[in-house]
Amino acid sequence: MRIIINNSSMIPIYEQIVNQIKKMITNNELHANDVLPSVRTLSKELKISALTVKKAYDYLENEGFTKTIHGKGTYVSTINQNVKLEEIKKEIEILLEKAIIKARQSGIEEDEIKEMFEFLLEE
Repeated sequence: MRIIINNSSMIPIYEQIVNQIKKMITNNELHANDVLPSVRTLSKELKISALTVKKAYDYLENEGFTKTIHGKGTYVSTINQNVKLEEIKKEIEILLEKAIIKARQSGIEEDEIKEMFEFLLEE
């Protein structure tokens, strides 16, 4: 499992971990019952505090993406397809929002943006 931490990002490190693991799960890179690295192992790999990794793992568990079995490790949960679809929708919304911002900054009118979107939907 490859996680990249951006220390200059405004996004907290635990959140970067959460986002990347969620993405791996929704992209089917991680599957149900796959084991995640231990808190200590991941903290050593990333050269960050074990408490930060623990916070990320706790967050993922509270969201239903993982389950922790004490003494055994943290595993990817069987994800409800609705939860998975909701995560994918959030990702798409972020991408669409960036495209709209870019279009507006470039002086493209709203009607033209809608026209481009509709054209792309037809393909």
